Amino acid sequence: MQGSVGRYKHFSAFRLSLALFIVNVIGAVDYVRAVSPSWVIPQERAAGIHALAGEPVVWAGAVLPFITVFGLLDVLWGAYLCIGKKWRSGYFWLMTVATWLIAVWIDFAHH
Repeated sequence: MQGSVGRYKHFSAFRLSLALFIVNVIGAVDYVRAVSPSWVIPQERAAGIHALAGEPVVWAGAVLPFITVFGLLDVLWGAYLCIGKKWRSGYFWLMTVATWLIAVWIDFAHH
């Protein structure tokens, strides 16, 4: 009986980590969509135009909510995994870090 209780605790942490990973993937996709108005227009880049009117302000305004919400969420999630020694569920956290790095790379590739 004791073994099944431990299995359910891991299952709960696994489900929580899976849910947080899915939320982060949705957030990363939404991040890319939200920052896309600040990207350089390909026709302007081809013509050699380097306009910097309001793009940094637009970009910062779009990024700040994502950094605040998901940064805090992921730090708390990582602390929960470390304190509870839930190493198997930590793979989802690591995949989340990779997902956000890819989203930021996509964003920076268009500036």
